[in-house]
Amino acid sequence: MRQILAVTAGLAVLAASACSAPAPPRSDAPPVTPAGPATLPAPTGPHPVGTIALYLKDISRPDPWNLDADARELKVTLWYPTEQRDGQHAPYMTPKESELLLKGTGIASAPYDTLSKTRTNAILNAEPAGKKLPLVVVSPGFTKPMSTLTSLAEDLASRGYVVAGIDHTYESYATTFPDGRVAECLACDSDTDPGFGTGTVQGRVADVSFVLDQLPSKWDDSSLIDRSRIAMAGQSLGGATALAAMVKEPRIRAGIDMDGTTYARIPKSGFSRPFLFLGSPQHVPGGRDTSWERDWKLLTGWKRWLVLSGAEHQSFTDGPLMAGPLGITPAYGVLPAARAAELTRSYVAAFLDQHLKSKRQALLDKPSSRYPEVTFCPATCGPS
Repeated sequence: MRQILAVTAGLAVLAASACSAPAPPRSDAPPVTPAGPATLPAPTGPHPVGTIALYLKDISRPDPWNLDADARELKVTLWYPTEQRDGQHAPYMTPKESELLLKGTGIASAPYDTLSKTRTNAILNAEPAGKKLPLVVVSPGFTKPMSTLTSLAEDLASRGYVVAGIDHTYESYATTFPDGRVAECLACDSDTDPGFGTGTVQGRVADVSFVLDQLPSKWDDSSLIDRSRIAMAGQSLGGATALAAMVKEPRIRAGIDMDGTTYARIPKSGFSRPFLFLGSPQHVPGGRDTSWERDWKLLTGWKRWLVLSGAEHQSFTDGPLMAGPLGITPAYGVLPAARAAELTRSYVAAFLDQHLKSKRQALLDKPSSRYPEVTFCPATCGPS
């Protein structure tokens, strides 16, 4: 019987497959005195933010990673606008989840429960506000829990979106279920297998379709969602999932890939729904990752390919914001953490406002003097 295995630090340095995260900061780097608990940047929209976690069970398929599980279990975290400003702030993650993530990524420069002390902005189980809001499905990178994209999710909710973040079970260092079980990273045993990226993305696409099917009946406030306005965004393998899910799912109107190698088979006739590539310099034309060049030619609708100078693979996540509390020297390129968060939030929101709310965004038309780090490819960028 296959058991859920703890992931050793050695597996955290994922081999150079483009779906993997880059090597974590070295635990033998010069010590840095840890700062106090991290506080996520305040959302920029006009609404306070609420959040709730749903637990879904797909009995129509076995789990692709746990051979003992005859159903696929998923945790889905929702963020949404609320009028409630007071109440308990949602935990960023549990102490056990923090421990498994830090052990898995080889970070030993701070207490293992450090990330569980991160201060979020969302009020736990707050009453939702608004009506017929667009939905954004979000998928995290391989080995990372959905919580590592909390800053972006909170910001979108404050701007009037419902965000559904999926924890793809057994593909991150830790997912906690209501009965206290903690699912660890079984997929980490297989990440160097041939076809791993393609197969894992296909499984994630099935997760996305199931979540879209289940939300209307599993969330008491699902009437808040306008199901004719759905987009998807993801980072790393989650970004690859966004494109692949769009190809399969007509319910998804627009998509965003943040620094993820893609694996979707786009029809040779082309794909016309709006799509945004937002990445680090590894994704410039002629760079280390060529998948965006391949897919760019097949995207026949509205599209943008934006590269952030100084960015690194984790710059589109909460990772850089955690460097101080973890007492590590940031290994996240030269783009400061707060600036990376601002750029990511601004361009993701602009794309969604234009394509789900029909609000034209000049920011997406040409380079901005306000954001000189952002280059429009392929016309004005080349190999780094």
